[in-house]
Amino acid sequence: MGVLAAERIKLTSTRSPWWCSAIIVALGLGFAALIAAVNRNPKADSPPLSVTNVVGGVSGFGVLVLMILASLAVTSEYRFGTIKSTFLATPKRDKVLTTKALMIGVYGAVLIGVLTLLAFGLAKIITGSSGGSALELSTSANARAIYGPAIYAFLAVLLAVGIGVLVRQTAAAISLIILWPTVIESLLSAFGSFGRNVGAFMPFANASHFYSVSDGGSTDWHWGPWGSLVYFAAFVAIIFGAALFMVNKRDA
Repeated sequence: MGVLAAERIKLTSTRSPWWCSAIIVALGLGFAALIAAVNRNPKADSPPLSVTNVVGGVSGFGVLVLMILASLAVTSEYRFGTIKSTFLATPKRDKVLTTKALMIGVYGAVLIGVLTLLAFGLAKIITGSSGGSALELSTSANARAIYGPAIYAFLAVLLAVGIGVLVRQTAAAISLIILWPTVIESLLSAFGSFGRNVGAFMPFANASHFYSVSDGGSTDWHWGPWGSLVYFAAFVAIIFGAALFMVNKRDA
């Protein structure tokens, strides 16, 4: 309990978690309101607005900022040298790292889960019956698009904490977290048949396949949405396991 209390104090006594949380709220709800307003009176040939579309600001931009928050919680300690005091007080380093990751992961999952519901409700109100005809939770795919981002957020936090421990530098960790899903995977998936085959094995593409209503476009998937979640969770377990191994091997 002492480790948990110490990590809670660290998280709530600094400004970066509060600023990141405020940005997640603004991006998530702002994007939902904007895309709902644009599609309030759709044209006859326009595709219907899906649940994935209206919660995209939460599951996309919001989780990305949440991962930055999680990596900062680790790299800031290495930057200011407070990690040495932490490990002197608690010699079991993997216990410190696991407690930090689980605490931020649960916080992130709750925040993303609540914002997903609010974004969906806000979009329903703004679009009305004409533009939001497809915004229903009667299908399993639409329901998964609501609860899926919270599961994805929890795993994404563990991944970000693991990356932060492995690279130790804020700039390197944030660059990797932003470029990986937005640039690297997008570029690899753009190379014709090679991209379609490789895209099925990209971790963030699999995460998106899990919580999205659509089947992922032209990617040749070898498993369904729940298989994609297992694949992403296995990838996170490898990175986080490597971080636990390295934090016990290297000097603080």
